[in-house]
Amino acid sequence: MPANTLPDSASLGGFLRDRRARVQPGPGAGTRRRTPGLRREEVAARAGVSVTWYTWLEQGRGGPPSSEVLERLAGALELDDVGREVLFLLAQHRPPPLTQTAAPAVTPALQRVLDALPTSPAYVKTPAWDIVAWNAAAVAVLADYALLRPAERNVLRRLFGTPGARDRLPDWEEDARFALAAFRVDAARAGGSPEAAALAAELRETSADFRRLWAENEMRTHGVGLKRLHHPAAGLLTLEYSAFAVDGGEGLSMVVFTPASPADEQAIARLLADQPRAA
Repeated sequence: MPANTLPDSASLGGFLRDRRARVQPGPGAGTRRRTPGLRREEVAARAGVSVTWYTWLEQGRGGPPSSEVLERLAGALELDDVGREVLFLLAQHRPPPLTQTAAPAVTPALQRVLDALPTSPAYVKTPAWDIVAWNAAAVAVLADYALLRPAERNVLRRLFGTPGARDRLPDWEEDARFALAAFRVDAARAGGSPEAAALAAELRETSADFRRLWAENEMRTHGVGLKRLHHPAAGLLTLEYSAFAVDGGEGLSMVVFTPASPADEQAIARLLADQPRAA
């Protein structure tokens, strides 16, 4: 194969043909088959589409299938989560919408990643910005999430509803505007999370600042940047933040706040050293 030629499976048609060949026919499908896997008409019947149209898809003809059809094709071809994602990427050049399930589980391996960041506060959040895991540095610098009720572990509720939030954040207006812009993107990526929609409706009712900033309709990805906060014991801290998608985490992302200077790192280390005595 020439170096500049993609494998056949890198096209939608090639991917469909490859996956069709991997599916075992069900009982009663007959044994006299010249090729392995399902026939085109069997895939079409499973997916509820015409044989002609499915044949066009494998031949690279016709327009891109709708999300509904792609979901039916994923079921017909018995694709796992990775296969489903590749199908959407090849057909629509975007990942599939996230499936709405119970709260995603934080694996022990992911918790170990958090714990391996000794002086960098870090947490894992859902598309609705509920914090579901955190490390010791986050407890020392941001909040002791274990002492909060689940509803109180939401970043936006704390930003717009916690007394004293403005006092702790010297750049509160900029931080709040950025948070809402990134929250909009996270909710869109989640395919219209009902939890995110309910949170937005709740905060529109309870916070005039939320209503004002929400009406601006800004959208931004997390990217990287600086966050300043006043800590009651450590004083002013400056942190660099970065966000990372958690692969296989159904919309989970990990946000890491790295000390911006050696002085900030030393201040966090002192907070952590004081935690056992304060417990």
